[in-house]
Order: sequence, then C-alpha cells, then structure tokens
Amino acid sequence: MINPIIRILSVTLAPVALAGCITGAEVDQYSATDAGFSTVSAKTGEAIGKQTVWAQSKEDAEALAARVHALVHEKTISADTAVQVALLNNKGLQAAYADIGMSAAEAWQQTMLPNPKVSIGFFGITNPELGAYRSIEGLIAANILALATQRHRVDIADTRFRQAQLTAVLETLRLATETRQAWINAVGAFETTVYFNQAQDAADAASELAQKLGESGAMPKGNQAREHAFYAELTGQKAQARLAARLAKEKLTRLMGLWGSDVDYFVPDFLPPLPASVARKTAAETEALQRRVDLQIAKLELQAVAQAYGLTEATRYVTDFEIIGGFESERELDEDGGKKTVTTPQVELEFVIPIFDSGEARLRKGELAYMRAANMLAEKAVNVRSEARSAYTAYTATYDIARHYRDNVLPLRTEIEEESLLTYNGMITNTFELLADTRAKINTILQSVTAKRDFWLADASLSASTYGGGDSAGAGGGETMALADSGGGGH
Repeated sequence: MINPIIRILSVTLAPVALAGCITGAEVDQYSATDAGFSTVSAKTGEAIGKQTVWAQSKEDAEALAARVHALVHEKTISADTAVQVALLNNKGLQAAYADIGMSAAEAWQQTMLPNPKVSIGFFGITNPELGAYRSIEGLIAANILALATQRHRVDIADTRFRQAQLTAVLETLRLATETRQAWINAVGAFETTVYFNQAQDAADAASELAQKLGESGAMPKGNQAREHAFYAELTGQKAQARLAARLAKEKLTRLMGLWGSDVDYFVPDFLPPLPASVARKTAAETEALQRRVDLQIAKLELQAVAQAYGLTEATRYVTDFEIIGGFESERELDEDGGKKTVTTPQVELEFVIPIFDSGEARLRKGELAYMRAANMLAEKAVNVRSEARSAYTAYTATYDIARHYRDNVLPLRTEIEEESLLTYNGMITNTFELLADTRAKINTILQSVTAKRDFWLADASLSASTYGGGDSAGAGGGETMALADSGGGGH
C-alpha cells in the first residue's frame, strides 16, 4: 500500500512534472556565456564588414588592449581602422553587450520551473504527556497558474532576448557611423588648417609689402591698415581652425576609447579624393525596409506586446492559483496510557476570487499598449522610407557639389591666379591684385574641402539609412571655413 504522504506529494507535484515542456536546446541557448552574440557579430559583419568582440574576462580585455595598441600607437590610421578600434575598445559598447547577457539570463530564468513552497508547523509544544509537541503539519504548495503559463512567458522572454540582440547590433552600427564621421571631420579639419597656413603665408607677404610701401610713401595709411587687419584676422581664423582640428581628433579618440600612450596616433592631413562615380540605388527604400535594424526592433516590440496581451487575457480572472498538499501527524494517548500517531493527508486549493478586479483595466492597458506599438511601428516604417530617400539625395547632391568645385571652380581660380601672375610680371597689374587673386583661390580651396567633407559624411550616412545606427537624414556637414574678407590693399 502506498504511503499516504507519498501519495499526496505526488498529487501536488504532478503538475510540475507535466509542465516540463522546455527543451534542453532552449535552455542551452540562454545559459551560454556568449548567448546571442553570434547574431550581433553576423549582422554587424554583414552591414559594415568589421569584427566585434564581447570581452567577458580580464584575459579578453588584456588581449583587446594589446591589439588596439598595435593598431594605433604612433600610426596614421584610416577610417576603417578607426571604426575597428572603436568596436574593439569602446567600453560603452561592451556595456551594451552586457544587456544581451541580462536578457538571456531572464529568458533562462523563465525556463525554470517555479520552486515549490514548503511549510512545517509544530503544535502543542512542550506537552508534558506527549513530549516535545502534540502534532506536526507539513505542506507543499505549487503555483499551478505559473506552470500553465510557463510556455507563454518563455516565448515573451525569447522575443525580448531577440530584441536585445538587435538593440546591440543597432548600438554597434551607431558607434561605427559616429566613429567614421568623426574621422572624416577630424581629417577635414586638419586639411583646412593646411590651407589656412598657405593663406597665412600670402597674408604675411602682403602685410610686409604694405609696410614697406607705406614707409616709402607709395601706399596710404588706410590701405596699409586694411592689409594689416586682414593679416590679424586671418591669424585668429587660423588659430580657430587648429582648435577645431584638435577637438575633432579628441572626439575621435573618445569614440575609440583610447587613453594613455594610445592617444599618440595620427590622422591623414587630407581627405580621400572623390570617387570616379557614385553608387546608383534604384530601390533605396525597399533595401532600407528589409535591412533597417531599428525597424526590426519595432516589429519585435509589437510581437512582445501582443504576446503579453495574450498572457493578460489568459489570466484575466484568475491571477493566482495554487494547489497545496501535505499531511498532519498527531500524537495521542490511547486507553492504556500509551502513545499513538495518526497521520492525515491534506489537499487544498488556493485562488483569488475576482470580485472587485475583473481584469478589464489590465486588458484595456494591454490593448492600448498594442495600439501604441503598432502606431510606432507604422511611423518607423514611414520614417525609414523618408530617411532612405533623404540620405540618397544628400549623397548624390553633395557629390555633384564637390565635383563642381573640383572640376569647375578651382580650375577657374587657378587660371585667374596664373593670369594675374603673368600680368604682374608684365607690370600690367600691381602686387595687391595678385595677392587678392591668390586669397580668392585659397578661399575656394577651403570651400572645396568643405564640399568634399560633406560628401564623405553623406556617404557614411547613406550606410546608416540602409542598416540603421546614425543620423541618416543627410550629410550633416558643419560650418564652412573661409578666409577673412580683405579690404584690398588697393592702389
């Protein structure tokens, strides 16, 4: 005959055994130390072709630090190198990767059966006739509702887990885009400084010549003052250009997560030349809708909200349901004065009666949350289309502008300067007209540098409009540096 205690415990724990529908493969994918990171690595590689690493130990961190040092220390780095270093070394990105592990741990937690609650009670303590106690009661409780909804909760946690992976991908792409744009801004700033140095030389020559002509009486004091003022203003602009270049490089350093001796790196003095042609995209919107990571995150958000709403609907009336089984063992005195023990099995059901809260408010909240997520997804889809169009428009337009400066404006300015030099040598024009033409050419060069920088920024934004992770609305160029207005030296 089966012991009544064993019988009641088997009845109580039977739902626990029946609820074990979670497979070992599911548990393994959530419990792995690098759970979900393969998705991040694959999607990042597809989008930008760079390696990502999740450092989870001191040894991993030291290996990455050594690799980064070899890439940057006293080296002139390219944009691709800067992006790779940022993906390996940026600590904020490593923190974002930890969110994947936390989400995986939450899903792993949901795969586990709820622990049963056990209670033991002693009654009639210090009974002089029966001994230490008169009776003992043991109960074990299992949450039937939690067991019944476990599959649903695991599905929700899995959706959140996949969402966390895509969020990490988006953060990786954002860092890559910001780093590439920071490199472009830094190199463009240093290129601007180079041309300001050239302009400074021309202004210096004009200022010295004005002083000598003034001493000989060949130039009025007003014209002398104009040349000196131009030189002084240009000196200030040159200092501003140098400051902008240093700050732009410092921003790049922050994004790459460098400090100590690793900050001793260099960037080129000149941006890459314009490509021979621009990439032609006939289906930019379609490609963005298929590949944008933030749009995929919004879809998963809608899915998770729908799953949560289904769980809310399933538990609308009963929010807590437990089966409690146990026994009561009581010691008594028989007619002969001896002791006997009587054990009685017990079974209880415990649940909440929905008298006051019928669950309508929770259902309403779930409906509104779903509507909110659906509208946000629709808005995101509209914005993705617009951003793809804007980014491609900016990409092609900035290319045309930069090419116009390179192929039309700069050659004309060069021709004007050369003709001015010829007429100056023939004593047809004076020195100050020659210097004015030289300054105009350098000013055009500065505008050309700005146009080239804006194109490369638009090129980086075009990738962001396809995969996500940046300001993909346009080129995002900064201010145009130009020479101070010259009053001419005149004659």
